[in-house]
Amino acid sequence: MLLVLGQVVLAQTPAPVFVLNSLDGNVSVIDPTTWTEKKRIPTGKEPHHLYLTPDEKSVIVANALSDSLTFIDPRTAEVQRTVTGILDPYHLRFSPDMKWFVTAANRLDHIDIYRWDGKNPTLVKRIATGKTPSHLWIDSKSTTIWSTMQDSDELVTIDLATQTLKSRVPTGPMPADLFVTPDDKTLLIGLTGGDGVEVYDVSKGTPRKVKTIPTGKGAHAFRAMGDRKHVFVSNRVANSISQIDYTKLEVVAALPGPSGPDCMEVSKDGKTLMVASRWAKKLSVIDIPTRKLVRQVNVGKSPHGVWTLDHAGRI
Repeated sequence: MLLVLGQVVLAQTPAPVFVLNSLDGNVSVIDPTTWTEKKRIPTGKEPHHLYLTPDEKSVIVANALSDSLTFIDPRTAEVQRTVTGILDPYHLRFSPDMKWFVTAANRLDHIDIYRWDGKNPTLVKRIATGKTPSHLWIDSKSTTIWSTMQDSDELVTIDLATQTLKSRVPTGPMPADLFVTPDDKTLLIGLTGGDGVEVYDVSKGTPRKVKTIPTGKGAHAFRAMGDRKHVFVSNRVANSISQIDYTKLEVVAALPGPSGPDCMEVSKDGKTLMVASRWAKKLSVIDIPTRKLVRQVNVGKSPHGVWTLDHAGRI
Protein backbone atom coordinates (compact mmCIF):
# COMPACT_ATOMS: atom_id res chain seq x y z
CA MET A 1 0.00 0.00 0.00
CA LEU A 2 0.99 3.68 -0.40
CA LEU A 3 0.91 6.48 2.18
CA VAL A 4 -0.21 9.78 0.66
CA LEU A 5 -0.60 12.84 2.92
CA GLY A 6 -1.44 10.70 5.92
CA GLN A 7 -3.99 8.62 4.05
CA VAL A 8 -3.62 4.96 3.23
CA VAL A 9 -4.13 4.29 -0.47
CA LEU A 10 -4.12 0.75 -1.83
CA ALA A 11 -1.87 0.33 -4.84
CA GLN A 12 -3.99 -1.28 -7.52
CA THR A 13 -2.70 -4.54 -8.89
CA PRO A 14 -2.58 -4.62 -12.71
CA ALA A 15 -5.58 -6.38 -14.21
CA PRO A 16 -4.85 -9.89 -15.51
CA VAL A 17 -4.67 -10.80 -19.17
CA PHE A 18 -7.23 -13.39 -20.28
CA VAL A 19 -6.47 -15.83 -23.11
CA LEU A 20 -9.24 -18.11 -24.38
CA ASN A 21 -8.02 -21.64 -25.12
CA SER A 22 -10.69 -22.67 -27.61
CA LEU A 23 -9.83 -26.37 -27.86
CA ASP A 24 -9.32 -26.83 -24.10
CA GLY A 25 -12.53 -25.14 -23.02
CA ASN A 26 -10.82 -22.86 -20.53
CA VAL A 27 -9.22 -19.46 -19.99
CA SER A 28 -5.58 -18.81 -19.11
CA VAL A 29 -5.13 -16.02 -16.58
CA ILE A 30 -1.81 -14.20 -17.12
CA ASP A 31 -0.03 -11.86 -14.70
CA PRO A 32 1.15 -8.94 -16.91
CA THR A 33 3.92 -8.07 -14.46
CA THR A 34 5.68 -11.44 -14.31
CA TRP A 35 4.19 -12.77 -17.55
CA THR A 36 3.32 -16.08 -15.94
CA GLU A 37 0.12 -18.10 -16.12
CA LYS A 38 -1.55 -17.97 -12.70
CA LYS A 39 -4.44 -20.35 -13.31
CA ARG A 40 -6.90 -21.74 -15.83
CA ILE A 41 -10.63 -21.21 -15.55
CA PRO A 42 -12.93 -23.93 -16.93
CA THR A 43 -15.68 -22.35 -19.03
CA GLY A 44 -17.50 -24.33 -21.70
CA LYS A 45 -16.72 -25.89 -25.07
CA GLU A 46 -14.95 -23.68 -27.59
CA PRO A 47 -14.63 -20.26 -25.99
CA HIS A 48 -13.60 -17.98 -28.87
CA HIS A 49 -14.33 -14.35 -27.99
CA LEU A 50 -15.03 -12.19 -24.95
CA TYR A 51 -16.48 -8.76 -24.25
CA LEU A 52 -16.82 -6.38 -21.29
CA THR A 53 -20.32 -5.68 -19.91
CA PRO A 54 -21.48 -2.05 -20.07
CA ASP A 55 -21.09 -1.61 -16.29
CA GLU A 56 -17.49 -2.92 -16.56
CA LYS A 57 -18.09 -5.35 -13.71
CA SER A 58 -17.85 -8.53 -15.79
CA VAL A 59 -16.11 -9.82 -18.87
CA ILE A 60 -18.28 -12.28 -20.79
CA VAL A 61 -16.68 -15.36 -22.33
CA ALA A 62 -18.81 -16.81 -25.13
CA ASN A 63 -18.71 -20.63 -25.23
CA ALA A 64 -19.85 -21.49 -28.75
CA LEU A 65 -20.33 -25.26 -28.47
CA SER A 66 -21.79 -25.13 -24.96
CA ASP A 67 -24.40 -22.48 -25.86
CA SER A 68 -23.41 -20.51 -22.77
CA LEU A 69 -21.81 -17.33 -21.44
CA THR A 70 -19.36 -17.29 -18.54
CA PHE A 71 -19.21 -14.04 -16.54
CA ILE A 72 -15.81 -13.38 -14.93
CA ASP A 73 -14.62 -10.56 -12.68
CA PRO A 74 -12.10 -8.67 -14.88
CA ARG A 75 -9.81 -7.83 -11.93
CA THR A 76 -9.96 -10.87 -9.65
CA ALA A 77 -10.47 -13.48 -12.40
CA GLU A 78 -13.18 -15.17 -10.31
CA VAL A 79 -16.17 -16.73 -12.08
CA GLN A 80 -19.36 -14.84 -11.20
CA ARG A 81 -22.04 -16.88 -12.99
CA THR A 82 -22.93 -18.81 -16.13
CA VAL A 83 -25.86 -18.05 -18.44
CA THR A 84 -27.12 -20.95 -20.57
CA GLY A 85 -29.45 -21.14 -23.55
CA ILE A 86 -27.50 -18.68 -25.73
CA LEU A 87 -27.30 -20.57 -29.02
CA ASP A 88 -23.83 -20.80 -30.56
CA PRO A 89 -22.35 -17.51 -29.32
CA TYR A 90 -19.23 -17.46 -31.49
CA HIS A 91 -18.81 -13.67 -31.57
CA LEU A 92 -20.47 -11.08 -29.36
CA ARG A 93 -20.86 -7.35 -28.98
CA PHE A 94 -22.82 -4.72 -27.03
CA SER A 95 -24.31 -1.70 -28.75
CA PRO A 96 -22.70 1.59 -27.61
CA ASP A 97 -26.04 2.76 -26.14
CA MET A 98 -25.91 -0.36 -23.91
CA LYS A 99 -29.42 -1.49 -24.88
CA TRP A 100 -28.56 -4.43 -27.12
CA PHE A 101 -26.40 -7.54 -26.88
CA VAL A 102 -25.69 -9.23 -30.22
CA THR A 103 -24.19 -12.65 -31.00
CA ALA A 104 -23.11 -14.34 -34.23
CA ALA A 105 -23.99 -18.04 -34.43
CA ASN A 106 -21.08 -19.27 -36.53
CA ARG A 107 -22.24 -22.88 -36.98
CA LEU A 108 -26.00 -22.18 -37.05
CA ASP A 109 -26.05 -19.35 -39.64
CA HIS A 110 -27.91 -16.66 -37.75
CA ILE A 111 -27.41 -13.48 -35.74
CA ASP A 112 -29.27 -13.05 -32.46
CA ILE A 113 -30.30 -9.69 -31.02
CA TYR A 114 -30.93 -9.62 -27.27
CA ARG A 115 -32.33 -6.82 -25.15
CA TRP A 116 -29.95 -6.05 -22.27
CA ASP A 117 -31.53 -4.96 -18.98
CA GLY A 118 -28.23 -4.33 -17.23
CA LYS A 119 -27.86 -7.90 -16.04
CA ASN A 120 -29.42 -10.47 -18.37
CA PRO A 121 -29.94 -10.85 -22.14
CA THR A 122 -33.44 -11.51 -23.49
CA LEU A 123 -33.77 -12.71 -27.08
CA VAL A 124 -35.93 -10.44 -29.21
CA LYS A 125 -34.95 -11.36 -32.79
CA ARG A 126 -33.15 -14.15 -34.62
CA ILE A 127 -32.05 -13.20 -38.14
CA ALA A 128 -31.07 -15.78 -40.74
CA THR A 129 -27.92 -14.63 -42.50
CA GLY A 130 -25.49 -16.23 -44.96
CA LYS A 131 -23.18 -19.17 -44.36
CA THR A 132 -21.09 -19.00 -41.19
CA PRO A 133 -21.51 -15.50 -39.71
CA SER A 134 -18.12 -14.63 -38.32
CA HIS A 135 -17.55 -11.21 -36.74
CA LEU A 136 -19.73 -8.26 -35.76
CA TRP A 137 -19.43 -4.48 -35.54
CA ILE A 138 -22.02 -1.93 -34.36
CA ASP A 139 -21.80 1.74 -35.33
CA SER A 140 -21.28 4.46 -32.72
CA LYS A 141 -24.93 5.57 -32.92
CA SER A 142 -26.25 2.04 -32.23
CA THR A 143 -28.24 2.00 -35.47
CA THR A 144 -26.38 -0.51 -37.67
CA ILE A 145 -24.87 -3.98 -37.31
CA TRP A 146 -22.36 -5.24 -39.86
CA SER A 147 -21.35 -8.89 -40.02
CA THR A 148 -19.09 -10.97 -42.25
CA MET A 149 -20.24 -14.30 -43.71
CA GLN A 150 -17.16 -16.51 -43.64
CA ASP A 151 -18.31 -19.27 -46.01
CA SER A 152 -20.61 -17.38 -48.38
CA ASP A 153 -18.14 -14.47 -48.80
CA GLU A 154 -20.54 -11.66 -47.92
CA LEU A 155 -20.94 -8.59 -45.77
CA VAL A 156 -24.45 -8.13 -44.39
CA THR A 157 -25.95 -4.97 -42.91
CA ILE A 158 -28.69 -5.11 -40.27
CA ASP A 159 -30.82 -2.16 -39.17
CA LEU A 160 -30.89 -2.32 -35.38
CA ALA A 161 -34.06 -0.26 -34.94
CA THR A 162 -36.20 -2.53 -37.15
CA GLN A 163 -33.99 -5.60 -36.60
CA THR A 164 -34.09 -6.47 -40.29
CA LEU A 165 -31.41 -7.34 -42.82
CA LYS A 166 -30.96 -4.32 -45.10
CA SER A 167 -28.20 -5.29 -47.52
CA ARG A 168 -25.91 -8.07 -48.63
CA VAL A 169 -22.75 -7.42 -50.68
CA PRO A 170 -20.09 -9.84 -51.95
CA THR A 171 -16.59 -9.78 -50.46
CA GLY A 172 -13.28 -11.51 -51.08
CA PRO A 173 -12.57 -15.03 -49.79
CA MET A 174 -13.32 -15.94 -46.15
CA PRO A 175 -14.06 -12.51 -44.65
CA ALA A 176 -13.35 -12.44 -40.92
CA ASP A 177 -12.97 -9.53 -38.51
CA LEU A 178 -14.19 -5.98 -39.12
CA PHE A 179 -13.03 -2.54 -38.04
CA VAL A 180 -14.99 0.68 -38.55
CA THR A 181 -13.39 4.12 -38.31
CA PRO A 182 -14.57 6.47 -35.53
CA ASP A 183 -16.63 8.56 -37.98
CA ASP A 184 -18.61 5.45 -39.04
CA LYS A 185 -17.73 6.10 -42.69
CA THR A 186 -15.12 3.46 -43.52
CA LEU A 187 -15.23 -0.29 -42.84
CA LEU A 188 -12.28 -2.67 -43.07
CA ILE A 189 -12.52 -6.47 -43.51
CA GLY A 190 -9.72 -8.98 -43.04
CA LEU A 191 -9.72 -11.64 -45.76
CA THR A 192 -8.55 -14.88 -44.19
CA GLY A 193 -8.75 -16.59 -47.59
CA GLY A 194 -6.86 -13.76 -49.26
CA ASP A 195 -3.84 -11.60 -48.64
CA GLY A 196 -5.18 -8.25 -47.60
CA VAL A 197 -7.84 -5.98 -46.13
CA GLU A 198 -10.87 -4.83 -48.10
CA VAL A 199 -12.05 -1.26 -47.56
CA TYR A 200 -15.70 -0.23 -47.87
CA ASP A 201 -17.45 3.12 -47.85
CA VAL A 202 -20.42 2.69 -45.48
CA SER A 203 -21.34 6.36 -45.18
CA LYS A 204 -24.35 6.14 -47.51
CA GLY A 205 -26.17 2.95 -46.63
CA THR A 206 -25.21 -0.08 -48.70
CA PRO A 207 -21.46 -0.73 -48.35
CA ARG A 208 -19.38 0.06 -51.44
CA LYS A 209 -15.90 -1.41 -51.91
CA VAL A 210 -13.27 1.25 -52.59
CA LYS A 211 -9.93 -0.58 -52.41
CA THR A 212 -7.89 -3.49 -51.07
CA ILE A 213 -4.88 -2.93 -48.82
CA PRO A 214 -2.21 -5.65 -49.29
CA THR A 215 -1.09 -6.92 -45.87
CA GLY A 216 -0.24 -10.63 -45.93
CA LYS A 217 -1.85 -14.02 -46.44
CA GLY A 218 -4.65 -14.84 -44.04
CA ALA A 219 -5.55 -11.31 -42.90
CA HIS A 220 -7.83 -11.99 -39.98
CA ALA A 221 -8.26 -9.95 -36.76
CA PHE A 222 -8.07 -6.22 -35.99
CA ARG A 223 -7.02 -4.30 -32.91
CA ALA A 224 -6.85 -0.50 -32.83
CA MET A 225 -3.64 1.00 -31.46
CA GLY A 226 -5.64 3.48 -29.42
CA ASP A 227 -4.26 6.65 -31.03
CA ARG A 228 -7.31 7.28 -33.28
CA LYS A 229 -5.10 6.75 -36.32
CA HIS A 230 -3.73 3.20 -36.50
CA VAL A 231 -5.11 -0.32 -36.42
CA PHE A 232 -3.25 -3.65 -36.39
CA VAL A 233 -4.32 -6.64 -38.49
CA SER A 234 -3.00 -10.16 -37.90
CA ASN A 235 -2.03 -12.12 -41.01
CA ARG A 236 -2.57 -15.69 -39.83
CA VAL A 237 -0.95 -17.50 -42.77
CA ALA A 238 1.90 -15.03 -43.36
CA ASN A 239 2.78 -15.06 -39.61
CA SER A 240 2.94 -11.29 -39.54
CA ILE A 241 1.06 -8.25 -38.23
CA SER A 242 0.47 -5.14 -40.31
CA GLN A 243 0.00 -1.68 -38.84
CA ILE A 244 -2.47 0.30 -40.95
CA ASP A 245 -2.91 4.07 -40.91
CA TYR A 246 -6.68 4.15 -41.31
CA THR A 247 -6.71 7.87 -42.09
CA LYS A 248 -4.62 7.14 -45.21
CA LEU A 249 -5.69 3.50 -45.72
CA GLU A 250 -2.16 2.19 -46.12
CA VAL A 251 0.27 -0.09 -44.27
CA VAL A 252 2.91 1.89 -42.39
CA ALA A 253 4.72 -0.82 -40.41
CA ALA A 254 5.18 -4.57 -40.08
CA LEU A 255 5.53 -6.55 -36.84
CA PRO A 256 6.24 -10.23 -36.17
CA GLY A 257 3.28 -12.56 -35.71
CA PRO A 258 4.51 -16.00 -34.70
CA SER A 259 2.65 -19.25 -35.34
CA GLY A 260 -0.72 -18.21 -36.70
CA PRO A 261 -1.42 -14.82 -35.08
CA ASP A 262 -5.09 -14.31 -34.25
CA CYS A 263 -6.77 -11.96 -31.75
CA MET A 264 -4.74 -9.14 -30.20
CA GLU A 265 -4.77 -6.73 -27.28
CA VAL A 266 -2.85 -3.50 -26.63
CA SER A 267 -1.66 -2.45 -23.17
CA LYS A 268 -3.00 0.76 -21.65
CA ASP A 269 0.26 2.63 -22.26
CA GLY A 270 0.15 1.65 -25.93
CA LYS A 271 3.59 0.04 -25.83
CA THR A 272 2.79 -3.68 -25.74
CA LEU A 273 0.91 -5.83 -28.23
CA MET A 274 -0.35 -9.21 -27.00
CA VAL A 275 -1.15 -11.78 -29.68
CA ALA A 276 -2.68 -15.25 -29.55
CA SER A 277 -0.32 -17.57 -31.45
CA ARG A 278 -3.00 -20.03 -32.50
CA TRP A 279 -0.79 -22.92 -33.65
CA ALA A 280 1.85 -22.75 -30.89
CA LYS A 281 -0.23 -22.69 -27.68
CA LYS A 282 1.36 -19.40 -26.71
CA LEU A 283 0.61 -15.76 -25.99
CA SER A 284 3.19 -13.72 -27.90
CA VAL A 285 4.21 -10.35 -26.48
CA ILE A 286 5.52 -7.70 -28.86
CA ASP A 287 7.16 -4.38 -28.03
CA ILE A 288 5.39 -1.89 -30.30
CA PRO A 289 8.09 0.86 -30.41
CA THR A 290 10.85 -1.58 -31.45
CA ARG A 291 8.48 -3.98 -33.32
CA LYS A 292 10.20 -6.96 -31.73
CA LEU A 293 8.95 -10.13 -30.08
CA VAL A 294 10.08 -9.90 -26.45
CA ARG A 295 8.54 -13.00 -24.86
CA GLN A 296 6.06 -15.84 -25.17
CA VAL A 297 3.84 -17.31 -22.46
CA ASN A 298 2.63 -20.91 -22.56
CA VAL A 299 -1.17 -21.21 -22.64
CA GLY A 300 -3.64 -23.87 -23.82
CA LYS A 301 -4.69 -25.40 -27.13
CA SER A 302 -5.68 -23.10 -29.97
CA PRO A 303 -5.60 -19.76 -28.09
CA HIS A 304 -8.03 -17.30 -29.63
CA GLY A 305 -9.47 -14.30 -27.76
CA VAL A 306 -7.08 -12.04 -25.79
CA TRP A 307 -8.29 -9.29 -23.45
CA THR A 308 -7.41 -7.20 -20.39
CA LEU A 309 -9.26 -4.46 -18.54
CA ASP A 310 -6.10 -2.31 -18.59
CA HIS A 311 -6.13 -1.75 -22.35
CA ALA A 312 -5.60 1.09 -24.79
CA GLY A 313 -8.55 2.75 -26.50
CA ARG A 314 -10.52 0.75 -29.05
CA ILE A 315 -10.24 3.32 -31.84
